Amino acid sequence: MMMATHPASPGLPATNRPRRSTRKSPASRVTPETVPPTRYRRRPVSGSRPSADLAGRTVALSSDIPATFDQPLAAHHKLIGGWAISRDTVAGKCTRPEARRRIEGIFEAAIIEILRSIELVDFRLAVLHGEGVGPPAIAVICDSMGQLDLGWIETSDAPIPWRAAAYHALEQALAIALPVFGYDDLFEDISMYYWEGETDDEAARECLISHHGVDPDELDEMSLPSTMNARRPEWMIGANAAPTARLPKRLREKLVRLAKAHRALRELGCEGNAWHFDRDMISDYLPGTDECATLPPLTLVPFEQFARELDDVGRHGMEMGFMDVAGICPLPDASRIDDWLASLRLGAELLIAAQELIRLDPTRL
Repeated sequence: MMMATHPASPGLPATNRPRRSTRKSPASRVTPETVPPTRYRRRPVSGSRPSADLAGRTVALSSDIPATFDQPLAAHHKLIGGWAISRDTVAGKCTRPEARRRIEGIFEAAIIEILRSIELVDFRLAVLHGEGVGPPAIAVICDSMGQLDLGWIETSDAPIPWRAAAYHALEQALAIALPVFGYDDLFEDISMYYWEGETDDEAARECLISHHGVDPDELDEMSLPSTMNARRPEWMIGANAAPTARLPKRLREKLVRLAKAHRALRELGCEGNAWHFDRDMISDYLPGTDECATLPPLTLVPFEQFARELDDVGRHGMEMGFMDVAGICPLPDASRIDDWLASLRLGAELLIAAQELIRLDPTRL
């Protein structure tokens, strides 16, 4: 977690093509209504790190809160401090530097307790002071990128209806808490870029000729809507999913748990919700976000079948950074922090449910 005041300088991504989701270290890490389509096309968030790692890492003081000069506590330390004092069992007075460390230590421990079991992706949390914007806010930022590891769903020889049911459930559930895009998002982007939004082959051919100058004799070598759709493995197609009643008991239980966690998070309001996504708010609290790509850093689309398309849509993000914020929540007073922590736990439960679904052993269902 970070007690951040101003975001640090943006950093360029480490690779130049999408890849399977990777975690930066093995350490523990770290919204209402169904996820709106705007989560995919949201205004880009800065690729910058707003200060230092928080959840699962040590807390670092912001560089402009120099403890050596014993400066007054900033607004975000006061906010968290008002909550932390009710949990602090250490009696006695302390200096301002000691207070900062104690505030951050208590809050970090609460975050780690919630997020320690999540291994699907890495998160950073940034506590932002909100000066000139609003009250302090906490941003949940995804530190992983590439294709999510789909485990047995992608690689096993389990029956297609089982794998399709699991994949479809992940498609429906994950975007409420993760910056992730699926096949429909990818197809839409490719359609807009190459075929002017057309989705049938004949209209796409006309666009390739008239807008891209493709020689008619070379059309057979070009990707078209039907050929792109045909490359989907059978387990990616929702129509192939088996009805829940026909699935093995253990798989059915994992799907029910995931659906329940998704429903609980979806029913949260915006206020006090750690996973709420607001493009304008992110732009206000994290200046410079317009320099980054609109694309989320994670995808459920398998790289093996769609390498070229993922490279095409991901190129800008690889150069300028992805939209990596999972949620942002202003907290006007300390009384809201318990609600924020409760919402953070709901999102963690969703991700743990997804993680358990992916880790199933299909030979033991």
